[in-house]
Amino acid sequence: MSVSEFLRQRAVDVNVSGSYSLHRWYDCEGQLRTFACRTKRVSPFRMIVDVPVVGKVGERVTSYFQDFGEFECTISATLKSGFLMELDMTRARRAWMSEKLTWLEKKQKDASVEELRGDARFVPQASHTFLTLADGGTHSCFIIDVSTAGVAVSCEYDPPVGTPLAVGACVGRVIRKFANGFAVKFAEKQQRDDLVRLIVRSIMPQPA
Repeated sequence: MSVSEFLRQRAVDVNVSGSYSLHRWYDCEGQLRTFACRTKRVSPFRMIVDVPVVGKVGERVTSYFQDFGEFECTISATLKSGFLMELDMTRARRAWMSEKLTWLEKKQKDASVEELRGDARFVPQASHTFLTLADGGTHSCFIIDVSTAGVAVSCEYDPPVGTPLAVGACVGRVIRKFANGFAVKFAEKQQRDDLVRLIVRSIMPQPA
């Protein structure tokens, strides 16, 4: 199915964080790489996800979402920074998925929103930016979440702990690695109101 066809179908626009692995991506030790992702539009049959590494049409994907669980999927269409996945599941699980989506849609319409305070992490509306390394090299990456002290990202580039780099315009250093990405601590604590403007960069920096 094409993305335009899916957009005309009944589905829920919902942001649910998760992780995924493409069956052809391995690290230097031969282990399957896992990347972070986030849903954009979901139905009981398929979903559009925003991702750091876009697979190919027909490629198999294993994905996991906290609200939905694990899926075996097939990519049916690609976008600039994501893809459309066909979900493989039983009729009973589709019925459960339909009920879950109805609940999430109602929850989104709830006017009560918790105030973000201190170093609380949040997910910016824009999911993609660029890393700039000390040698001037750049890599596109996916923002998992961010706080005034640092940011968690998922990226095809896999830097060692201690690597100095900039996420957008915020300079920092890799302090921790986890299953689907790594954490960068900023050299200086940022103002929350400036974070999205400083971190999110939609255009690849040009070398000097």
